[in-house]
Amino acid sequence: MSTIVGIDITHHQLPLDPPFPASWDPQPRTKFPVTIVRVRDSEGREGIGSGDAMHGFADYARYFLGEDPLDMAQHAARLMNVDFHAGRPWSLDLALWDLVGKIEQRPVWQLLGGTSPRLRLYASTAVHRSIPEMVQTAHRLLDQGFDAMKVRFGRPTLGDDLAVLEAVRDSVGDRLTLMVDCNQGWRMPWDGRRPWDVVTAWGVAERLIGEDVFWMEEPLHRGDYAGMTELRSRVRAAGSMRIAGGEMTREPYEFRELLDRECLDVFQPDCTCTQGISGLAPIGRRIDAAGKVFSPHTWGNGIGVMANLHLAAGTVGQAGSLWMEWPEDPPEWSIERRDYPLTAPLRADGGWFELSDRPGLGIELDEAVLARTVSTVATFD
Repeated sequence: MSTIVGIDITHHQLPLDPPFPASWDPQPRTKFPVTIVRVRDSEGREGIGSGDAMHGFADYARYFLGEDPLDMAQHAARLMNVDFHAGRPWSLDLALWDLVGKIEQRPVWQLLGGTSPRLRLYASTAVHRSIPEMVQTAHRLLDQGFDAMKVRFGRPTLGDDLAVLEAVRDSVGDRLTLMVDCNQGWRMPWDGRRPWDVVTAWGVAERLIGEDVFWMEEPLHRGDYAGMTELRSRVRAAGSMRIAGGEMTREPYEFRELLDRECLDVFQPDCTCTQGISGLAPIGRRIDAAGKVFSPHTWGNGIGVMANLHLAAGTVGQAGSLWMEWPEDPPEWSIERRDYPLTAPLRADGGWFELSDRPGLGIELDEAVLARTVSTVATFD
């Protein structure tokens, strides 16, 4: 039996010129931080993960060193405890799954019980572009083979947002399924704006229904269960639009509340910052069994994208996940920027992605790039 002999954490920053003006962040990002977690076993194998900065984890590493890397149930339970006492440690869960796959010589999606590695993608845009630019983006995505696109709200006025959505719909007709992310579920630390209430969200929802939007994402604060229940009830009575959310929901009991209260149609947790693969796999299966959609959030670097693709393919498969998020909005958010820690960026194939049979997560780090971008901090500036 091999044992865990080392856990290494490094931080990296890629300078961004031009800066990345993410729609959910009032401050344009001048750097892209990535934290890499490596877990090594006594046979010389290494698992790789990424996610939060893992500040303070050194105090808890001793609970994993010397242990069997295959004992994922124990590791997951201890990571849950670390999550309560310190920062989000789920990068280590991803690294452990990568290591287990390398020990077992199987990809993570197969270890989770998946039967198909093929996943349908929706293009997830991020930048508040002008109306002509957004229309051009929509046509570019159609040419690339995507059949769904997410538009971000949050411009200076709601009228500006709706004008963009209407222009895109008028230009592409029914050739693109459109989603809208309202970004009301959480805020950056320096952003003190209050989220929408039900009255405001319902007013927006009525306009989105009129534009045949497939889902309305994060229309309320992530903890406003009563508001989400009411909003979803109104929306379902008025049409077929879905309510999506949960990308920053943290605890298993919170997902139970969201399910039991009929808050959402589409659940979007991200295994890099919520529960890891270990915790989200059973949650995803429960969501699917309840007749809801499990479509993990993937906005981060390529390691997190791959982990969430494995999670979806290994639990609910293509039919349950419907579409998976593909974050790409060049030039400010190109796949080369997104995936800079990897030897090659991940690439979609005409609106689809097919996971390989490579062991673990199937990723390889670019050590030269990581050496050039090493940093003592993990911030966006």
